[in-house]
Amino acid sequence: MKRIAKLSFFYSMLGLFLGAFYREFTKINGFTGKTVLSGLHPHVLVLGAFFFLIVLLLEKSFELTKNKNFNKFLITYNIGLLISVIMMVIRGCIEVLNLEISTAIDFSISGIAGLGHIIITIAYILFFIILLNRINDADNK
Repeated sequence: MKRIAKLSFFYSMLGLFLGAFYREFTKINGFTGKTVLSGLHPHVLVLGAFFFLIVLLLEKSFELTKNKNFNKFLITYNIGLLISVIMMVIRGCIEVLNLEISTAIDFSISGIAGLGHIIITIAYILFFIILLNRINDADNK
């Protein structure tokens, strides 16, 4: 349970940092338009901090960590989320700095971000399989 709580705390701090980064980075660069950076703060707080708080509550009720696939879920989810967040930072910085990038780089950023989303989707499926198995185990006791 401590590991899950620490992950929630990590993503809370990351979300707060990225919110401050968005505000200050756009201000320093005189940017007033729309940017992907504005979505970092809520994405990280919801998909990271709040999600792991919910996982913590479910762990308390259903002992999710007893499932042999829980570590696979945890690693997969964090990899997918971090890839997605990193790509949002890169995309947002390019927007704010108004950098000219090649089509290949643009597609690469989108492709890697898409890969992060696919990894998160796989982790969600694994999470719900774990949760349903643990609920079934609890019902059969």
